[in-house]
Amino acid sequence: MKAVVATGYGPPEDYTVAELPAPRPGPGQIQVRIAAASINPADVRLPSGDFRDAVPLEFPHVPGNDFAGTVSEIGAGVTDYQVGDNIFGMAVPRALRAMAGAGRPSLSTGSLAEYAVFEADTPFLAHRPADLDVDAAAALPTVGLTARALLATAQVQPGETVLVVGATGGVGTAVLPLLARAGARVVATATDADADLLRTLGADEIIGYAESTYPADVDVAVNLTLPSDQLSGVAGTVRPGGRLLTITYPVPRQEWLGRDDVALHFVLDMEGTFGGMREVGELAARGGLTATIGRRYILDEGPRACVDFVRRHTTGKLVVTM
Repeated sequence: MKAVVATGYGPPEDYTVAELPAPRPGPGQIQVRIAAASINPADVRLPSGDFRDAVPLEFPHVPGNDFAGTVSEIGAGVTDYQVGDNIFGMAVPRALRAMAGAGRPSLSTGSLAEYAVFEADTPFLAHRPADLDVDAAAALPTVGLTARALLATAQVQPGETVLVVGATGGVGTAVLPLLARAGARVVATATDADADLLRTLGADEIIGYAESTYPADVDVAVNLTLPSDQLSGVAGTVRPGGRLLTITYPVPRQEWLGRDDVALHFVLDMEGTFGGMREVGELAARGGLTATIGRRYILDEGPRACVDFVRRHTTGKLVVTM
């Protein structure tokens, strides 16, 4: 099979497209013929070597967490899926097993490939709704799960002001409509080029990325891009008793904010506490959750997609079709 491959630690410019043996499913696993996959930060951060001491990789390494495709083979004991089922979901590399949840972890061989193997018994895979197209299904998993978890954690009330830092990315463009429907007044950081899009998604006000432009006394701040040890400026915008939510590493500490009158939440739901892929698919099928696709690539352009994710300003998700 063809796959995007990192042959050693390094930048995405070093990735290639290579021929590898197609992985075969073992007991409790399924093989999926991938139709489309989308790019996430872990796809480029792990092969970069930033976490090699904590999470060593075996090479060649195939990146890719999010996917949509068709079940092509099932392992012993699998009952929830049959060959020919259209499914979608997210799964992390097997090297991240320790971080993938204690219950039913979602692990895979990497979705930027023609075939990948997944654990079947996990809430992070599901049948793809018939009216959810392949590209959208590949773009939705991580951002859909994260957006739903952010809303459930923030408990936004009608009339509250929410600052979204990094609103133009995959999670930001998915969470803005949810915040708007919750009745929030949404202030989003973005470039001028993205302002019109974010307004159509539900932002009431667009501001620049500089801390000097942040509003004061917001009820909720949602950080989607800054490292979580650099949030003192964002925390300074939150009213006493307000909430600050972040999805980025390192895992934040209250003392890093420089204040203790703001509730700090690190949102990373690896157990499916706020629902899994079935709930994401159902909400998307009803039109309540969408993924913005910024660029599309074919598999031979997969390394370029990873480079663009790191080196270029991107809006929404980058999707690679097989």
